[in-house]
Amino acid sequence: MDQQEKRSLWDGWNAPPNLVTFSRIILVIVFLGLYIGAGPWGLKNEGMRWAAGIIFIIAASTDKIDGWMARKYNQVTELGKLMDPIADKLLTLGTLVVAACFNEFGNAVLGWVVTILFLVREIGITVMRFFVLEHPGGKVIAASQAGKYKTLTQCIGLGMLMLPVWTFAPAGTEPVWLSIYFVVTYALIYFSLILCLYSGWEYLRNTFGRTAARN
Repeated sequence: MDQQEKRSLWDGWNAPPNLVTFSRIILVIVFLGLYIGAGPWGLKNEGMRWAAGIIFIIAASTDKIDGWMARKYNQVTELGKLMDPIADKLLTLGTLVVAACFNEFGNAVLGWVVTILFLVREIGITVMRFFVLEHPGGKVIAASQAGKYKTLTQCIGLGMLMLPVWTFAPAGTEPVWLSIYFVVTYALIYFSLILCLYSGWEYLRNTFGRTAARN
């Protein structure tokens, strides 16, 4: 990639949609600090846990804001297409790792299996995005529809996991509504994993298909 192509990646770095994306990365750091500080379920840091859950929802919601702004005001940039999914991955993967460390998936082994599968796919695709950019004429390949649904279901599931709704249940009890809540929460996370793996396969197919077509 020549110098002109490298500079083009940073064109429009200060566009409002990109600034929203950068702000989301800052929110991710604040969220993870609160989440880790609150500790796992059962600790008496409910206020910090509520704050972490609310910030998670705000950070996840801004993904739609910067995308909407970029399209509405014709400010879609290569940097934005690259940084937007990275910001999402920092939020979701950071949450998954901490949740697995806190054993908040109900089963320690299953929690780490889910987390590792997400990590392998997300990091692998991110590395491949940079790999594609390093080749002549390489451009950022935007997220597929399956990838967008993956992000949506994952964020809803993790957002539900973050909120300490168990504080509404009497101490030492697990009412039916709470059990249903967690069933829905885990179902969303596991469904997002299926979409994650499928969209990863789509990205690999499209990437290598384009490479083969150019050759």
